[in-house]
Amino acid sequence: MRRPNTTPNDAIIKRLFLTAVRLEREALKSFDEYPFSVPAIRHLGRVEFHPAVTFFIGENGSGKSTLLEAIALKLGFNAEGGGKNFNFATRETHSHLHEFIRIERGIGHATDNFFLRAESFYNLASEIDNLDVRYGYGKKSLHAQSHGEAFLSLLTNRLQGDGIYLFDEPEAALSPQRQLSVLTLLHRLVYHQSQIIIATHSPILLAYPSARIYQFTPEGITEVKYTDTEHYHVTRDFLNRHERMLEILLSAEDEDLKSKERK
Repeated sequence: MRRPNTTPNDAIIKRLFLTAVRLEREALKSFDEYPFSVPAIRHLGRVEFHPAVTFFIGENGSGKSTLLEAIALKLGFNAEGGGKNFNFATRETHSHLHEFIRIERGIGHATDNFFLRAESFYNLASEIDNLDVRYGYGKKSLHAQSHGEAFLSLLTNRLQGDGIYLFDEPEAALSPQRQLSVLTLLHRLVYHQSQIIIATHSPILLAYPSARIYQFTPEGITEVKYTDTEHYHVTRDFLNRHERMLEILLSAEDEDLKSKERK
C-alpha cells in the first residue's frame, strides 16, 4: 500500500467513493415477492454510507446480506465474490434487488475493489486457483490453508487500499483473536483511503471507532450506536454473568424437554 500524502482524516473526506444507496420504489410493481417482502427491504429508503466504515447488522434473514449483495452487483462485482474481473458462477442464488436500487457516488474513483462473502469463499478460492493468480493472495493456495488462515491471507495480501471493499460476515472463519487482527487491517485500509461496507454479527468488528452502524429490523433500517446494539448488550451480559445466564437458559431447556417427554 502506498503512503497517502494527506492525513488520515483528510484522506477519508476526499475519498468518499459512495455516498448512499436508495430503493427506486417507483419502479416496483409489488412488495409481495422476495426480497421486497423482507420487512427491512420493504421499508428501505435512503441509506447514507460513512466515508470509512459502514456496518449492516440484524438477525438472520433480516436482509442485511441481501442489500450488501445488491450493492455489490450494482457496482459490478461477481455475486459470489472477488474483484470486478471475476465472472465465475456455481449457482445463481442472488436476488434481483440490484435492479431496483441506485448507488449515489461521491468524489474520486477507487483503484482497487473486492467483494468478500463467507458463504461462497470456497468457490472463490477455487476460482483463484483456476486462474492461477495465487501470487496476489499470498502465493500459497487458499485451499492449502485453514479457513481462517485463508481469510486473513486474502485480506492481508490482496487488498491494496484506495478501494471499495464489501465484506459479508468476514468473522465467520475467524477466532476472536483473529477478529482483532481484522480490526487493525480495517484501520490500515481506512488510512489508505478506502471505503468499507460490512454485514456482520461480530461485536468485536462493530467496535471500530466512528463507524456508522445500521440495524435491520421488521420496522426498517435505522442507525444505532455501538453500545445500543443487541450484539454489545448480549455479549457484555453473558460475559459478566455467564454462570447465571447459562443456569437460566439450560434450566428452561430442561423443563421443555421434560414437558415433551411427559406428552
